[in-house]
Amino acid sequence: MKSPLPVRNGVNATRLRIPLQGPWATVHDFVLEKFGHIDAAGITQRFHHGEVVDIDGRPLSTETPLGDVEFLWYYRNVPLETPLPVTEEVLFEDEHLLVVDKPHFLPTTPAGRYVQQSLLVRLRNRLQLPDLVPIHRLDRGTAGLVLFSKQPETRSAYQLLFERREVAKQYQCVSALPAGIDRAELSSRFPLTVSNRIEKTKGVVVSQLMPYEVKDSGRRPHDRRGGKRRRSTEVIPGANASSRVELEATGTSRAGTPVGLFRLSPHTGKTHQLRIHMALLGLGILHDRFYPDLWDDAPDDFGAPLQLLAQRLEFTDPISGRIREFTSARKLVEAPAEGRTADRR
Repeated sequence: MKSPLPVRNGVNATRLRIPLQGPWATVHDFVLEKFGHIDAAGITQRFHHGEVVDIDGRPLSTETPLGDVEFLWYYRNVPLETPLPVTEEVLFEDEHLLVVDKPHFLPTTPAGRYVQQSLLVRLRNRLQLPDLVPIHRLDRGTAGLVLFSKQPETRSAYQLLFERREVAKQYQCVSALPAGIDRAELSSRFPLTVSNRIEKTKGVVVSQLMPYEVKDSGRRPHDRRGGKRRRSTEVIPGANASSRVELEATGTSRAGTPVGLFRLSPHTGKTHQLRIHMALLGLGILHDRFYPDLWDDAPDDFGAPLQLLAQRLEFTDPISGRIREFTSARKLVEAPAEGRTADRR
């Protein structure tokens, strides 16, 4: 459904679905009940100023009756947005693609209290590319490579690469090693593949592990491709998340504690998959505020970024047919010994 409002200041208009029936006399009444706890006066002001529109771009008033429209659009604003002290870098650009090296702490797209301070909006404003859209996303805490589509006409070709799992992705992470662990014994455990079932509930910050039947335990989620396309509502039994984990090096962190540098190759792309898999191995990623334990909410500590980096991407370009290989220039600050350098922000 195409928005009747153009991109403004790098931000798409937000779409809201309105019930056609209910206890509210007007559309305004419904919106106030849903979002009035955030900014009731601001919501009413937007209606008065003609900043809330229907699918045809017609401004809605505070008197528009419920049932008159099913969808409305408006621009979401964050009144006070503190600039984040981190900087993204463009690594590659052609007619269709933009490849960016994202820093830690910067969200890929607008979310929560970050709108202008998101990678997408920064790039749209900086490069004057209102049609720019990310083909995939990284967590706010994760640094590294993000691919963006510049052209709506060719966007689906690149999105299909990820949907069909035709993009080779490689990450690095640094994890604290258990006290007293024998390094030789640790090395003998790798490489290995972790597979399980992960589900994410909207509004819950952490993903959860889900049990499944023993008879489904032999299924490999990264082999489920091709053939007859499944309906989106059809549940695939067994594991739905799989990652290969390799140990690259051991040593000490900046603080002198034992750490390991790991190479991670996700076969699937579930939310927080790599963070969960490392925590399951007893090797939770350094400075992870979610796994294995959820920390209390606190201001960002820019001196202690999550030690997870989307390091490398490789795929065959669906437009040119060329092999594309991209590598992040960023380094994990807690990487052991020779791998340790100052983090680029």
